[in-house]
Amino acid sequence: MTQTVAVLGTGKIGEALLSGMIRAGWRPADLLVTTRRGDRAQELHTRYGVESVTNAEAARHADILILAVKPQDMGKLLDELAPHVTADRLLISAAAGITTAFIEDRLTPDTPVVRVMPNTPVLVDEGMSVISAGSHATGAHLATAEEIFGGVGKTLRVPESQQDAATALSGSGPAYFYFLVEAMTDAGILLGLPRAQAHDLIVQAAIGAAVMLRDSGEHPVKLREAVTSPAGTTISAIRELENHGVRAALIAALEAARDRSRELASGNG
Repeated sequence: MTQTVAVLGTGKIGEALLSGMIRAGWRPADLLVTTRRGDRAQELHTRYGVESVTNAEAARHADILILAVKPQDMGKLLDELAPHVTADRLLISAAAGITTAFIEDRLTPDTPVVRVMPNTPVLVDEGMSVISAGSHATGAHLATAEEIFGGVGKTLRVPESQQDAATALSGSGPAYFYFLVEAMTDAGILLGLPRAQAHDLIVQAAIGAAVMLRDSGEHPVKLREAVTSPAGTTISAIRELENHGVRAALIAALEAARDRSRELASGNG
């Protein structure tokens, strides 16, 4: 039986999911969206052929509700949905730091909830979405979430207790790479290269290294050693990275991100 999916909150992530679902074969007639502005609703209808509805209408008519709102808006949204959501609906939350228990406590008992932490590369179909089951979600519910988010990248199931760690590594992960590219670009300028050339060199090196990591199956140490000649340029650079504690700084940074995710999940924003 055809299922109807509603995307509640069609910002960048919500629209990326909508676009990915249509490319994966979902019919626009089976998709609903909610927006705050009429011009945004018209824009999505023109672009994708989907109908815009209210949150209450989405809750009454959709089999699957994807909650893609900002974390601070989740409580208000659930208040709107609660009178209309029955236990045969599936709710998929893509709001950072919001636990499945937070959602379950505000809905009809036994309502299945799946928590997903995507990252921004879903915008280019190269995302990583980390998926966890709430207390009433089954394997079939997880498979549904994987089908939806698999249209915009890869998915990985983890226990919800690991979501904060996954947020630190994957959810925030792209920012660390952008930070590194920014620093390396500045270094290229210092070494005498024009900014545009330094940028292009670093971006292509990053893409190539990522593809090699993904496709070779080799440990990153082995790939690094293949670039590192005795007494060469690379080992000199790596020595400086170690001297400046870059490895330790990265570990500390990810621990800080994990701890902040825990604070947000507990409501200590």
